[in-house]
Amino acid sequence: MRYLGKRWRSLYTSPFSCTRLVDIPEPQLPTPEWVKVRTRLSGICGSDLATITAKGSPYFSPFTSTPFVLGHEIIGEVAETGAAVEGFSVGTRVVIEPALSCLVRGISPPCYQCRNQRFANCENITKGDISEGVQTGYCRDTGGGWSQYVLAHQSQLHPVPDAISDETAVLLEPFACALHGVLKFSPNRTAILCIIGGGTIGLLTVAALRVLGHRNRIIIFAKYPHQQQLARELGADDVLSPNSGRYTAFCELTGATSYQPELGQQVLIGGVDVTFDCIGSSVTIDDALRFTRAGGDVILVGMPGIPKNVDWTSIWYKQLRVTGAYTYGFETHNDEQIHTFTLGMRLLQKMEAHLRPLVSTLFPLRDYKRAIQTALNTGKTATVKTVFDLRI
Repeated sequence: MRYLGKRWRSLYTSPFSCTRLVDIPEPQLPTPEWVKVRTRLSGICGSDLATITAKGSPYFSPFTSTPFVLGHEIIGEVAETGAAVEGFSVGTRVVIEPALSCLVRGISPPCYQCRNQRFANCENITKGDISEGVQTGYCRDTGGGWSQYVLAHQSQLHPVPDAISDETAVLLEPFACALHGVLKFSPNRTAILCIIGGGTIGLLTVAALRVLGHRNRIIIFAKYPHQQQLARELGADDVLSPNSGRYTAFCELTGATSYQPELGQQVLIGGVDVTFDCIGSSVTIDDALRFTRAGGDVILVGMPGIPKNVDWTSIWYKQLRVTGAYTYGFETHNDEQIHTFTLGMRLLQKMEAHLRPLVSTLFPLRDYKRAIQTALNTGKTATVKTVFDLRI
């Protein structure tokens, strides 16, 4: 898949694929604190595509259990509750927070990370009441959103207000990821910001910045016309194409000076104050380090593959702060300690009309091959978020 799929993309959904559409037994609650959720919508994430195409890093392979049902961007309704579940009744619309932490696994006392509210970095992801799995959708016991039913611990559930549509609520998980990255940016009115990537995470990063009230100048690199248009509508000031002339265009906008070394990519003096890399490829990580001025911040929001040919000299020479932004947790916002999902749900209500266009393509599960190919070819299909619709 990794090598041949680049030439024949049809292989990703062929009989040679690692993905199958099969009938499986309805999942059963592992403990009385769990809930069975009937899926309504489930998104296709970049990490799902990285799994299907075998382009992802093997880093997480010890922390998964197979066979697993994909899908961790999920909105559904409660179909069954365990005897110890409180606060949720059958029919309640919920979004599932995918992280499989100590509380989810029935482990007490919790690990260091869970005690400090960093549930996504739980140190017990191979232990407890369920099999190995860093998230729902990568654990054989929980199921995933690409099926009729999925299991969740009651602590993973977040009720969805009536004012938020299913199509917007399914964006909460990726929006929380983008929000988590944005909240690592220390507010500075004069800072110039750059976002690399016009996919779901890049566009949601623009949205998160604006809904949080940041009025900073935002430059975004977006590849396709529909991404560029949506970026402008969500509040980006300058939209650039990530083509071979991107360094020249970037320097014209920022006043940075470009120098050509003896070998390799251009070196910049000056640039932006903060760069959000929302893709995580070798090229974008290298660009992010070069685009950021000395003393600036690079925030890695996009899931990386196996980066190669990244010149780390920029980090050392420009004394950059490079920060990873993985999923979500507890945030400090307006002097309040708040879960990223809770804050995200609150902000989604303000952004409903602006974010709804990001979910334009819905597929029944039986059309999974067409759905995956659509998600892999967003330029041709002019899509942002491809979603499975289990309501039909």
